[in-house]
Amino acid sequence: MLELKRTLDAKGHGVLEMPSGTGKTVSLLALIMAYQRAYPLEVTKLIYCSRTVPEIEKVIEELRKLLSFYEKQEGEKLPFLGLALSSRKNLCIHPEVTPLRFGKDVDGKCHSLTASCVRAQYQRDSSLHCRFYEEFDVHGRQVPLPTGIYNLDDLKAVGRRQGWCPYFLARYSILHANVVVYSYHYLLDPKIADLVSKELARKAVVVFDEAHNIDNVCIDSMSVNLTRRTLDRCQANLETLQKTVLRIKETDEQRLREEYRRLVEGLREASAARETDAHLANPVLPDEVLKEAVPGSIRTAEHFLGFLRRLLEYVKWRLRVQHVVQESPPAFLSGLAQRVCIQRKPLRFCAERLRSLLYTLEISDLTDFSPLTLLANFATLVSTYAKGLAQPWGNGRNHERPHS
Repeated sequence: MLELKRTLDAKGHGVLEMPSGTGKTVSLLALIMAYQRAYPLEVTKLIYCSRTVPEIEKVIEELRKLLSFYEKQEGEKLPFLGLALSSRKNLCIHPEVTPLRFGKDVDGKCHSLTASCVRAQYQRDSSLHCRFYEEFDVHGRQVPLPTGIYNLDDLKAVGRRQGWCPYFLARYSILHANVVVYSYHYLLDPKIADLVSKELARKAVVVFDEAHNIDNVCIDSMSVNLTRRTLDRCQANLETLQKTVLRIKETDEQRLREEYRRLVEGLREASAARETDAHLANPVLPDEVLKEAVPGSIRTAEHFLGFLRRLLEYVKWRLRVQHVVQESPPAFLSGLAQRVCIQRKPLRFCAERLRSLLYTLEISDLTDFSPLTLLANFATLVSTYAKGLAQPWGNGRNHERPHS
């Protein structure tokens, strides 16, 4: 405990190794919570990252016991808020969404009920929206979550009682909580962290439980696996988008012109959508890139779809191999430029440009376009990092996998 205290004083890094069942979780919580109370201006928040939902629940229960002990000793209720955050799959209470088994399907259905374009149609068809999100949006932001410790079931109980969405309630409440317990991915995966953890206080203590798993989590978050089946579905996605763009040009061309204007001003302006429209953030782009104007070759919807089609054909060609090949991102980009004349700069904008297009076309169910999103993420990753590898191999399950 003394060494941990010195680590906190030094504002540095520390590694704690203890056998299972010896109480390291409660020891960490007790010390950091006491430090937080003694130096509230130095440590404003504890962010506790764990791997699985059962482990998250275990940490919350330890925290509940610790707070109960404090309150018993001091004889009064403390102004302390601790909560768990997990995916929509574990927090959603909407009757149309809860029967779905897979997280990707839950996320897609949630987006189809809460996207801004869907909510705009609420006056015409009230069955389209999510009443839990609407209630939270109107009332939940005005009333802070009462102090206490909340596990996932507690949050769902509050949601049912108040008629609020537990997932967005938890995402909003972590900004004010003293202790937040959630998965590694909410802090390490840039696609998720930029949406969930970006606004968290810098004066926070971060704990990674089972930290030997961090390497795998980081590798997974910056890796893309593309199979031939995925690429075939990308082709179908492109055809669907092409038809949608042609239809919009005939009925509401001004919408596409407005998107073009925003893209000239920069991606940050183009993606300034509501929280419900942000399915996944850009995997890697820093703020200075997002402020740039999008390259002219991918500004219009038709040009961007043609750009993606050329990229798709090149990746398909690369997967027609009969032996293992490894190459660096610069080598991959060189081959791409020579064969289909695609340069590095527009590739960096692919993920954010696709997100902008889906928003402009008012695509509510993004699950159907996850293959094309994967290809766009791959393009952004491989054009941003000079270190890594692209590895196609021909064993019946061909992949193009960049590791960064």
